[in-house]
Amino acid sequence: MSAAAWIAVGLLGGIAAAARFVLDAEVTVHRPGRFPLGILVVNLLGALALGIVAGSGLDGDGYTVLAGGVIGSFTTFSTWILDSHRLAAADRADLAWLNIGISLVAGFAAVALGHWIGGAL
Repeated sequence: MSAAAWIAVGLLGGIAAAARFVLDAEVTVHRPGRFPLGILVVNLLGALALGIVAGSGLDGDGYTVLAGGVIGSFTTFSTWILDSHRLAAADRADLAWLNIGISLVAGFAAVALGHWIGGAL
């Protein structure tokens, strides 16, 4: 990977992580509640974006920067699992399992849709 690609991963990844924080906060402000809707929205958008990038056939440094740097920094597995754990610990196992189930099913669907869109580009 080139030096420029490493720099792009760092800079764009930082911007993407900040965008994740802002989007999560905005969704949470407009749809408050116990269910972590903001992180769900973030991760589903990331899954769709990753599907588009993978379906487009992009490779090399461009793929690494977009898929690994940008989308990888935008999405968050750790927060998804932590939110699910917190729900279960607060005696809301129903919401924890809902969060896990929706994330998995809708996430795979978003990747598939994105892959189809990326292939059509």
